[in-house]
Amino acid sequence: MPFTLDQLNAAPLAEAASMLDGLYEHSPWIAEAALKQRPFASLAALKHAMVRVLAEAGVEPQLALIRAHPELAGKAMVSQSLTAESTNEQTKAGLTNCTPEEFAHIQQLNADYNAKHGFPFILAVRGPRGTGLSKAEIIATFERRLHHPVDFERAECLRHIHRIAEIRLNDKFGFEPALGNAVWDWHEDLARHTDPGYAELGQLTVTYLTDAHRACAAQLQRQMLALGFDEARIDAVGNVVGRYHGHTPDAPGLLTGSHFDTVRNGGKYDGRLGIFVPMACVQQLKQAGRRLPFAIEVVGFAEEEGQRYKATFLGSGALTGHFNPAWLDQQDAGGITMRAAMQHAGLPATLDAIGALQRDPSKYLGFVEVHIEQGPVLNELNLPLGIVTSINASVRYLGEVIGMASHAGTTPMDRRRDAACAVAELALFAEQRAAADGDSVATIGMLQVPNGSINVVPGACRFSLDIRAPNDAQRDALARDILTQLQAICTRRGVRSRAEETMRAAAAPSAPEWQARWEAAVASLGVPLHRLPSGAGHDAMKLHEVMSQAMLFVRGLNSGISHNPLESTTSDDMDLCVRAFSLLLDQLAAGH
Repeated sequence: MPFTLDQLNAAPLAEAASMLDGLYEHSPWIAEAALKQRPFASLAALKHAMVRVLAEAGVEPQLALIRAHPELAGKAMVSQSLTAESTNEQTKAGLTNCTPEEFAHIQQLNADYNAKHGFPFILAVRGPRGTGLSKAEIIATFERRLHHPVDFERAECLRHIHRIAEIRLNDKFGFEPALGNAVWDWHEDLARHTDPGYAELGQLTVTYLTDAHRACAAQLQRQMLALGFDEARIDAVGNVVGRYHGHTPDAPGLLTGSHFDTVRNGGKYDGRLGIFVPMACVQQLKQAGRRLPFAIEVVGFAEEEGQRYKATFLGSGALTGHFNPAWLDQQDAGGITMRAAMQHAGLPATLDAIGALQRDPSKYLGFVEVHIEQGPVLNELNLPLGIVTSINASVRYLGEVIGMASHAGTTPMDRRRDAACAVAELALFAEQRAAADGDSVATIGMLQVPNGSINVVPGACRFSLDIRAPNDAQRDALARDILTQLQAICTRRGVRSRAEETMRAAAAPSAPEWQARWEAAVASLGVPLHRLPSGAGHDAMKLHEVMSQAMLFVRGLNSGISHNPLESTTSDDMDLCVRAFSLLLDQLAAGH
């Protein structure tokens, strides 16, 4: 029989410790120390108590814990001396059934990793969903992490040890993150759709109004209706809009959602998590036959990333009345205008139809958005959820430096008008200037030398510039200094430049009352509160212009990496997020 939290809280210390035996490999002291903090309000609170015990123990006990773990498919497995828990996990991952070639490769990886880091490679082989990683995934992760710095890997091993303990704890208490598992599976299913050229490579890319994009929209619409939404439609810009009615037809609405388009070769959770989490909440309400004193409107925004067209926040911008008419005449890389793409997708492609999408803020309580963090903070703190205090201000430019193409062998260094070197110098200045602020960032993420050749001094270099800061004034000062430096570099090098501003978004501080609701919801789950700003832009930035908003972040794995196939989170964290969202709905209902 599974244990219960009540049993754990009431049991004598020795008995309670025996209930938690085996969570941390050969290290019962972690659970024993955490048990001194009883009673626990939730399993999440117990998990975090053990995280804190290990964090406060210091480096040597942490290294001892890591070294207490067996190698993957290593000597302990061969000699059958693994603990019962490790045997079960490695067996489920197929590590007890390796081919000779796989076994030899893993053994070499074990040797190389130990030689570099001084401790064994630790991986939660049951994975983010709890159902197990494939051998190919395990080996690929091993190969990637082999090259990390030692201190980074020590921390990463500890994070995986906590994930292993989390899964083992779930097993002991018979807990299955059913809501999180469902949301995880929905992400996997939607990720089947990807643009041509990327599908063949196994990469996820969904850009505005491509066939894959329209397939995603149609799938989201069908799924909303299947889960119990009263209405679901695709609007004039391709947004998927689902509505679950309140008690009365004239009830105000809670607006929520995020985007379902992706960057090229992106991750599965960026944006989409903010659509699926409220969908799961609506499913729960429908199954319970429950209506709230307000409607829930979930929007899958069609375009946020600005990949196919320079129209960042197109989907949410249409709802706030900020659709730029000039966008319709923009052309993609293939020469297709946005107007033509809309018409091909069966959308009206008229300003009247798009203008009709503008929402009346007086009919809404506000806007909330759930999003994967897209950064390392929650991951490093071993916290599943974070409260967003503000979304940073941002501005983007596309620029070009024009110099003179010339022969690389015959043009002396002091006579060159090298466009690429000018941009390289600008990139270094932007790095240094942003770092001086302490909390600003500046990135030149694209550099292209048109018709470049190995033996030609670059005559032109195109580049992007992305600038973000906690407030508008700091962003503007940073942008001004970088653009001024660009002119100085060009003058000194005898080249010329242009820079076109393509996007500007003001800082969006969270509405205090909505931030407080998220905080109360997270605290009710037994999860410690952590407040942090968002360095990334989100659809909430646009809705902020017309109504109150606040966001909740979910921890990302792999150092919180995003805009990358390694973007990931666990079904346990997703489960907590769904429950936090449901608690927020309960708070709102109680207040109305």
